[in-house]
Amino acid sequence: MNDSLLVRNALLLDPGTGEYREGDLRCADGRIVETGPGLRAPGVRTVDAGGAVVLPGLIDAHVHVTAFTANLGSLPESSPSYVAAHSARIMRGMLARGFTTVRDASGADYGLADAQAEGLFPGPRLLFCGRALSQTGGHGDTRGRGTHRHDDHPCCAGLGRIADGVDAVRAAARDELRKGAHHIKVMASGGVASPTDRIDSTQYSEEELRAVVEEAGAANRYVAAHAYTARAVNRALELGIRSIEHGNLLDDRSVELFREHDAFLVPTLVTYWALKQEGREYGLPESSWRKVDEVLGAGLAALDRAARGGVKLVFGTDLLGGMHRHQNHEFRLRAEVQPPLEVIRSATSVAAELVGMTGEAGTLAPGAHADLLVVDGDPLADIGVLAEPEHLRHVIQAGRIVGGHGTP
Repeated sequence: MNDSLLVRNALLLDPGTGEYREGDLRCADGRIVETGPGLRAPGVRTVDAGGAVVLPGLIDAHVHVTAFTANLGSLPESSPSYVAAHSARIMRGMLARGFTTVRDASGADYGLADAQAEGLFPGPRLLFCGRALSQTGGHGDTRGRGTHRHDDHPCCAGLGRIADGVDAVRAAARDELRKGAHHIKVMASGGVASPTDRIDSTQYSEEELRAVVEEAGAANRYVAAHAYTARAVNRALELGIRSIEHGNLLDDRSVELFREHDAFLVPTLVTYWALKQEGREYGLPESSWRKVDEVLGAGLAALDRAARGGVKLVFGTDLLGGMHRHQNHEFRLRAEVQPPLEVIRSATSVAAELVGMTGEAGTLAPGAHADLLVVDGDPLADIGVLAEPEHLRHVIQAGRIVGGHGTP
């Protein structure tokens, strides 16, 4: 398939500087080749942007593409082929909403990543961790109190795997790395969707967490931790965990530790909004739904505290089931406390830094993947341009037009 493309007469947005530059952009072999005024490429497909804004394809750094239901306990009982079909549908929707790269925060594996890369179905580039590591009774243990058998067979769908003790967590981390994990996810505190833990609990001992960090570091990978409370967040950061997921109940010491360790925070505001409104409709058990209020109101305050403190903030959504369609609403929620440029950076250049793709994604610089959006309107003036996918004129991935209302 021909992936050479020339986008002419565009306003090119540099997320790093926040500046627009008039000009053209040429793609070939899936990469951005050059930008500048008056570019020529005879015989190449040309898109006239008509002065519209062009920005890098978006990155969502916290998704669960296998979570076709909010009842996570039912996933291990689902047929893997059925889950894969749902995952392809979910990923297709993400690409249509402008997300050309996503980081899966547990559930997806090399099979889905390979299938997307080979073009078996349309979807964003998939950076996966396999299954999240959880202690018994932790956020990744989806058994109810009356269930004593945990089906941890690798052929079965599920977001977590139980590993207790230093030796077991080392083995589990090594196994996920063996299967190509881009990062390792650990459950370092309680959560909403898990049936038997408290949100304010800490999970895993320091020795266990340290072992996971060592194994990831040995493989030149990093660890992301699910953590809500300041106690859980701060402990994880002190042990060398690079990415904190959620962090709704962090404190001033957390902000200091983020800066000290050059770590990243991935808030996921939209999922709490969606779970409160629609969670039960899409399978969230009543006991989990009642937990939502514990973190719902604190999310914006934590984001504001982190933003004012200079923490590296990354775009994430964490949506489940039929709520995936709200993915872009995260832009509007964040804009309540952040200027539009900072929100855009969280979904482009800063997200790329977290996932180790600086210069490869989240930028329009030559040499980067030719993932870009042509949008109607100015997202620096109105974040609604990104919060509402109908403003996407063209979604371009690897130099090919794959979506948008202007697609023939």
